[in-house]
Amino acid sequence: MKWLAVALALALAGCGMFAKRAAEPQPPAKGGYYKDDGPGESPPANLHALPDAEPRAEPLHRFANRPYQVFGRDYVPRTAIGPYRERGIASWYGRRFHGGQTSSGELYDMYAMTAAHPTLPIPSYARVSRVGDRRSVVVRINDRGPFHSGRAIDLSYAAAYRLGVVGDGSALVDIEAVVPGAGPVAAATPAAEAKGVYLQLGAFSARESAENFRARLQRELTWLTETIQVIAAGALYRLHLGPFRSQDEARPVAERIRSELDVSPLFVVR
Repeated sequence: MKWLAVALALALAGCGMFAKRAAEPQPPAKGGYYKDDGPGESPPANLHALPDAEPRAEPLHRFANRPYQVFGRDYVPRTAIGPYRERGIASWYGRRFHGGQTSSGELYDMYAMTAAHPTLPIPSYARVSRVGDRRSVVVRINDRGPFHSGRAIDLSYAAAYRLGVVGDGSALVDIEAVVPGAGPVAAATPAAEAKGVYLQLGAFSARESAENFRARLQRELTWLTETIQVIAAGALYRLHLGPFRSQDEARPVAERIRSELDVSPLFVVR
């Protein structure tokens, strides 16, 4: 989806197979369509009944899983299919990109059950569940993005339609990797965060305050590669950065955050 940014990064790595395009505009903060983005002139009549992507074993793309840099931030894609869970904001992209080339080299089909993710393997599959009403879809990851602060995944128009995200523009979702052949594709449970060591960067009584501070951290700490999650625990909303494999791995990150923002992270294991 973000062809210019990703194409430039991959070109530096010696791969020139992707078409270049203008940088993606910032979508509206409160939903709705950006300029002429949105449904096509003749959308399928059965969008609500489109089936999930069907997970199957596929070879990973030769170039789309290499490390890359966009807007000064480094990304290291996962190079193996395996367990992955994340909670974050989902947005979507529609007809302005329909028919364009994705990071996988495939043409983007806004009516297919696909999505873009910064680091999940290409191709791979993920279940995306909307937090609150638990609507969920299974999508095939075949593109890179989103690269805007605070966004975790970009859904195709069809996937966003089924989740009820189209009108809102974005929504809080749980993302869980689906491993082909690992058993039935079950809906994610509410406690869908990966276990490990985390850095707690703050705790707030209001979700809005937590989301605002997360946006500030993502804006100022552009070098971070781990996900900042908002975790509801009791009456508080806590910001957790991670996961890390150990406190030793997390400690240099904590020290750098402390020196740059005068924030004192706490180590949390969950």
